[in-house]
Amino acid sequence: MISGKTIFISPIDWGLGHASRCVPIIRDLSRSNTVIIGVTKKNDFFFREYFPDLEQKQVSSYNISYSKKLPLWIKIFLQWPSINTTIKKERKELNKIIVEKGIDIVISDNRFGLHSKKIKSVFVTHQLNLKTPVFKGFSNWLNRKYIHRFDEVWVPDYEEKVKRLSGELSDSSKINIPVKYIGPKTALEIADAITDKKEEFDYLFLLSGPEPQRTILENIIFGFATKTKKKLAIVRGTSEPGPRNIGNAEVFDFVTGNVLKDLIVNSETVICRSGYSTLMDVHLLNKNKLVLIPTPGQTEQEYLAELWHKKFKARKLEQKKFPEEI
Repeated sequence: MISGKTIFISPIDWGLGHASRCVPIIRDLSRSNTVIIGVTKKNDFFFREYFPDLEQKQVSSYNISYSKKLPLWIKIFLQWPSINTTIKKERKELNKIIVEKGIDIVISDNRFGLHSKKIKSVFVTHQLNLKTPVFKGFSNWLNRKYIHRFDEVWVPDYEEKVKRLSGELSDSSKINIPVKYIGPKTALEIADAITDKKEEFDYLFLLSGPEPQRTILENIIFGFATKTKKKLAIVRGTSEPGPRNIGNAEVFDFVTGNVLKDLIVNSETVICRSGYSTLMDVHLLNKNKLVLIPTPGQTEQEYLAELWHKKFKARKLEQKKFPEEI
């Protein structure tokens, strides 16, 4: 139990999933500690929605992007010089914040540079055992190298292997610092009790992740919405304004808390990316009718979609085959 400390917490801004799973952590810690949130222009609006009274400090963005054609691992490789620069930059930013705000503990969700020998440094991740198509050994060696610079790891998953939502991704057998499994984490944990199930929508589409793949799938879904007679809800997952209604679809730009929870509960089938944070959301609400569309070229999402197909009977669907096989 942490109490009476000043804590700086910051997630990577690769989509909003990392921010979402930090919400219950921040909520719990802020009850008996002073919590300051490290944000970027990509997620500051999200944290203002949940924690309008908590102080925010701007940190560097990783600016990770997908490609329309290249697999993610190649895109990451090409972006590595920029990512490495950000890692070095955020360390300098953290050192300034430590002095300025008297930070006792730093909690980093997948930001490799947010650690310091001066204070306790915690790394939050479910990716302890990377699933890469090539150079798997080197990728995991590099991943562990950065993780081992922290004092301990918090894994948002169950400790019991049979219950794990992330499968082999959270295997900690080669991690040499303390690992704590803190259970699945989602912003929906702080929402109120679930309303009565009404099944207002046939399909709920939850869009997420970096561009351009978010927009590519969005455009495919919009095309489907103009042709189907099914009743749809589409959550675009962005603060950028978009259309309100398309065909039989009710469109939302960005929703949180009770609104998101009610949409999930009151939809017969949820169609979404197989990003880990989204999977934690639907798991929390015991949503069984799932169609998972992995982001093309992202091996982690492809692995999770296959895992959830086998373990939880979710349907796995390639983006290029939607909506023909829906």
